[in-house]
Amino acid sequence: MTTTFFAPPDYIADGRIVLPDDEARHAVRALRHSVGDEIVVVDGAGGRYRVRLTEADKRGAAGEIVGTERDVGEPTHRLIIGLGVLKNAGRFETFVEKAVELGVTDIVPLVTERTERSILKAKRLDNILIAALKQSGRSRLPTLTNPQPLADRLVEHAEGLRILCHEAADPEPLLPRVLARNPAQDITILVGPEGGFSDSEVADAEVAGWTVASLGPRRLRAETAAIAAASVAMLHKSL
Repeated sequence: MTTTFFAPPDYIADGRIVLPDDEARHAVRALRHSVGDEIVVVDGAGGRYRVRLTEADKRGAAGEIVGTERDVGEPTHRLIIGLGVLKNAGRFETFVEKAVELGVTDIVPLVTERTERSILKAKRLDNILIAALKQSGRSRLPTLTNPQPLADRLVEHAEGLRILCHEAADPEPLLPRVLARNPAQDITILVGPEGGFSDSEVADAEVAGWTVASLGPRRLRAETAAIAAASVAMLHKSL
């Protein structure tokens, strides 16, 4: 499998890419790339490049672009997943990694009535986003917003289908059936933190025009529910 490297757009100019220091070290010291080798680089803004190295030593790595593709591995519509910030930071990080792999375009940490913490390690999450981007064959970094109150998200204007997943929802409608009844369009799905959404939050969502859906009869951990919802939506958008 070809290793993919990451260089943001400001490292790319005049048909040439300079790898950031950490990426250059990985290319030269760990993978033993040398001048003349061809590597693959993504910029997180939809660009995927074939690059022939013209510099590769302890001072850094850079090369000329010999091929360009756009939006490789990207979905045709937006898939926005909101998840209540979790008490266990590692579980939220697992969700972020899997969300990138599954094609989520926007990740929204939510602050809800049952949220027990609202601070995220932004730098660590950025590193997780980039690593998952490279691993999954995508070319565009998902947007990761700052933690947002659920009440604000519920009243924001959003195009497409808006769904709130709730463990106490009636068995119908199941999320796959809600998606199947709607044509291809942007999708926003919200999942609560540990303990789920409160009854008042669900009621507020319904008043605001959101569809309340179930993920089935079993009780899922919050991050599992969000990953499951993203998986179902990804498959729906692929059909």
